Amino acid sequence: MIIDSDILGYVAATLTTTAFLPQAILTIRTRDTDGLSLSMYSTFTLGVLCWLIYGICLANNVIIFANAITLFLAILILSFKIYNTFFKSKNDEN
Repeated sequence: MIIDSDILGYVAATLTTTAFLPQAILTIRTRDTDGLSLSMYSTFTLGVLCWLIYGICLANNVIIFANAITLFLAILILSFKIYNTFFKSKNDEN
């Protein structure tokens, strides 16, 4: 039995994006980013952007779909992390 590559791509995209959702929801809900690495999320977000651009260059809807959603969520989390790291004062924590 041969699996259609688009179906396999959509399954993979759904699984990886869904796996990212709990962290995104928790971070958005609590705004707590203390346990998150700024360098990791910066690198991850840049990598997802590159995957999105790659998908656009190939006109591959599977890659575009998965990475557009993940990029949106990653940018949200990265924004919270940057804010909490550089702009949130110690008084805000009390």
